[in-house]
Parts: sequence; C-alpha cells; structure tokens
Amino acid sequence: MILPAALLLLGALTAVLAPRLLARADWPDREPVVALWVWQCAVAAVIVCCALSMTLSAAAAWHAVGGPVFATAPGPVVEAYALGTSGLWADTTAVTLACGGLWSAVMLAREVVRARSRRRLRRAELRHRAPLLPGEEPGGPLVVLEGERPDAWWLPGTPPQLVVTTAALRRLKGRQLDAVLAHEKGHAQARHDWLLHCSAALADGFPQVPVFAAFRDEMHRLVELAADDVASRRFGRLTTALALVELNEDRGVFGPCPTARADVPQRVHRLLTPPNRLTAARRLRLTAAAALVPVVPVLLAFAPGLRALG
Repeated sequence: MILPAALLLLGALTAVLAPRLLARADWPDREPVVALWVWQCAVAAVIVCCALSMTLSAAAAWHAVGGPVFATAPGPVVEAYALGTSGLWADTTAVTLACGGLWSAVMLAREVVRARSRRRLRRAELRHRAPLLPGEEPGGPLVVLEGERPDAWWLPGTPPQLVVTTAALRRLKGRQLDAVLAHEKGHAQARHDWLLHCSAALADGFPQVPVFAAFRDEMHRLVELAADDVASRRFGRLTTALALVELNEDRGVFGPCPTARADVPQRVHRLLTPPNRLTAARRLRLTAAAALVPVVPVLLAFAPGLRALG
C-alpha cells in the first residue's frame, strides 16, 4: 500500500516548496493578512498529510483501527485500499506519526501553560506597580503604568487589558497614542496570540523541521504588519510610523547594531512608502488557492475509494 508513503511525500514537498515560494513572492509584505492565511494553509496541509498517512498506516497494520475507519465503506472500497498487504513499515509509520502528533499536543499544551503563567506574573506585577485607586473597578480595559521607557502592550486574558507607560503618554503626540491603541487592539481582535502559540509549539517541538521554524518567524513578523495596517487605516500611515519611532527610538533599533526589535525600521519604512496593495480579485484568488492546499491530501487519500466506486 503506497498511499501513506505518497501522502508523506506530498507533505514533505509542501514543507519544502511553500516557504521557498512565499520567500520569493513580492506580495506578503503588501498583504500580511493574506500571507498569514497562506502560511496557515500550508502548515495545515503538512499536518493533514501526516494525519492521513498515520490513519491509513494504522488501518493497514491493525484491524482494530481499520475496522472502525472502513466500517461503513462498501466492499470494493475496502479492497481498493488493500489493507491486508502491508508489512512492518505500516506499523512503524503509524507509531512514529502517532508519537509526533502526541508530541505536538504536548508542546502546544506546554506553550499555553507557559503563556498563562507569564500572563499571571505580568498581571501580578501590574497590580503591584499600578494598584487600584479607591473606588476603581478591577479589570479595566486600560492600565497606565509608571515607567521611564515608552512602551505599550496588550495583555490577553479575561478581561484583556491594554497597558501604557507614562513615558509613552509623554512621548506620543496627538493621534499617535490612538494609533498605538488601534495596533494593540488589532492583535487582540485577530487573536494573534493563538497564532504565535501554535507556531512556537511546532517550532519548539520539531526544531529540525525548517518549515515550522519559518512559520514561527513569519507569524511574529506578519502579525505586526497586519496590526500596523489596522492602525494606519484608521489614523494614517504617517501617524502610525511616527508612533513606532517614538516608542522605539530609545531602544537603539535604528542604529547599526541589530537588536531584538530589528524589524521596526522595516515596518517604519513600509508605512512611509505609498501603499501598493494587490487588487481585490488577486487577493481572492490567493485566498481560494491557499484554501485548496489542505484539500489536496484529502482528495489523494480518497482517490482509491472514489475510483472503486466508479
């Protein structure tokens, strides 16, 4: 039975080709939301290939799995998959992929637990550094924190809170503060934290798989571009760019030495460049084409059964 091997080969090709094609394309920075969708579909296709290969290998190796999987299938369909002709490789493939799936779940759970732990620590720090005033209700949407470094960040959770330092309030002028707030709210509304958790779990769980490392790096970069666009649509590209400069000027990000926020100069340059978006028709074509990528392994897995049905 070569179908599980074909699915693994398809997953490997997707994992190799998708990052290269996206790296060569000139549109991801212009359409970060579409690029986020394409990346998710590509990684989903790799995972679907592995899951289907695991299922079919387990069905071929053990009747306890194959029976429920093909319980309602007609006889010709079952014969088309040749369940009884597999060797030891089916057992090995199924067990290996099942262990990979279990490890992915463990890494995602670890990432979520760590994120919640960091969130609790930050909330405790906020309560210590910004205690409630008499009569103030806890869990307000905005927290002003005394600090000498201009900064602003969104703290997810229940309820979500936006934290702004007093230095940021002093540095940001006019609608720049509104642009920063819109940027952080853009992260919250799109649930970018879950994208970052999933990409980090895959990259940490499988550090030898380049597509997952690229997925994590691109998620960190593209979510910032997407949030920049949310702010710039409401308050203008120049205002958003100036707000980024004011928040990061003291961090040395505009100097010759690379820093942890080395992407900020590129983000500012992008905002100061006239927008060159794709047409709505091309965005729709890209979105639809990306949505079909995870469908391809499903069609491949169903192909023998569909042929048997005539």
